[in-house]
Amino acid sequence: MAKNKIVDEIHGCIVCANLFNVLAVYSPAGKLLECTVTSPGGHIVPDDWRLLVACDAHTAKEIEPAYKRGQTKTTSGKKSDHEQEED
Repeated sequence: MAKNKIVDEIHGCIVCANLFNVLAVYSPAGKLLECTVTSPGGHIVPDDWRLLVACDAHTAKEIEPAYKRGQTKTTSGKKSDHEQEED
């Protein structure tokens, strides 16, 4: 019987890219089961598909647009209208 895999990872804040240590538990099939930020000053941003982290100092108004930008990139595979305007 295969066991869950416990992994120490480093993830950047989705708003400012500040780095945090994260302890994650994956199933034998590679599905994320549980995770927690082990560095001070950060927290997990709930997401069904990937492990995301944000600084405790960021407000929901700062985190939400960063989260949505990431969702647009991963679901469509192309740049959002806002990103195309910046190019």
